[in-house]
Amino acid sequence: MAYVIEARGLHKSFNGVKAVNGIDLRINEGEIFGLLGPNGAGKTTTLSMLATLIKPTKGSALVNGFDIRTQAHRVRGSIGFVFQDPSSDDLLTGRENLYLHALMYGVDMRDINRKMDDVLKLVDLTGVQHRRMKTYSGGMRRRLELARGLLHEPKVLFLDEPTLGLDPQTREHLWKYIKRLSTEKRVTIIVTTHYMDEADLLCDRVAIIDHGKIVALDTPANLKKRVGGDVVRISARSPNLRALRKLRYIKKIKTDGGLLTLTVDEAERHLQEILKVVGEVRSVESHFPTLNDVFLHFTGSEIRETEAEGGYFERMMHSGNR
Repeated sequence: MAYVIEARGLHKSFNGVKAVNGIDLRINEGEIFGLLGPNGAGKTTTLSMLATLIKPTKGSALVNGFDIRTQAHRVRGSIGFVFQDPSSDDLLTGRENLYLHALMYGVDMRDINRKMDDVLKLVDLTGVQHRRMKTYSGGMRRRLELARGLLHEPKVLFLDEPTLGLDPQTREHLWKYIKRLSTEKRVTIIVTTHYMDEADLLCDRVAIIDHGKIVALDTPANLKKRVGGDVVRISARSPNLRALRKLRYIKKIKTDGGLLTLTVDEAERHLQEILKVVGEVRSVESHFPTLNDVFLHFTGSEIRETEAEGGYFERMMHSGNR
């Protein structure tokens, strides 16, 4: 089977610091594939190597059948990229920004107007296309950048933290447009995110990245099954761990001071007994596994949103050191 993206052993180091440490990926046509992880995990660096923005220290990859090392120009002509930070010109209108992009990518002059009309309609910006970008809301800007990334009809679209900083309602609206791209245009989409709900609801498959490595890769549903039960979090004073370990339906116990995270078979059925055994309980919470629980299961830590504002690659780029 031919994959749209196939990466083998991708590594990238900056001044001796390993940002990506042996990434293998195989991504199918029309798939929405998520790279999930915190700041510094290697998500953006991986995307940037696949998009030929930076060269790997080691390893290889094919994007749309083109080698990222020897056919960078062919790769760039077949992909779209929406960056974390808006890159459109505030003084131009939405349509003028699209026109400029079309010229840069060599879109046939006979097709430019039709293609601009098509992508503006796709992201519901036809009515505001003649307004200057500086009047657009954050959500409208992201939608225009999606349209711009699609204008030259790429087979692959890279989205780097596409909803970072947007309010929840706008994020959900943007997810709808991303899904439409995949289903209506058969565009393969690779998205980096630190939002668990985004990865869960949007992506067909998710690779969890931590310290430059993929620690788990599967569908969101299968990843949650691998946690092995319901999740119960208990805050307790001097919890009785010895008694808890004797309960056969408790599959895993993690401790952080007085906070316990338990993986439990049929938590609803056994919760009362657990609370009797654990000791003096301050608070308790029980839920089905989420991708945050999956991340905790595989890495031993949780993703905090404050960690997600740009990683090592972004800092190096801003300092001018590639």
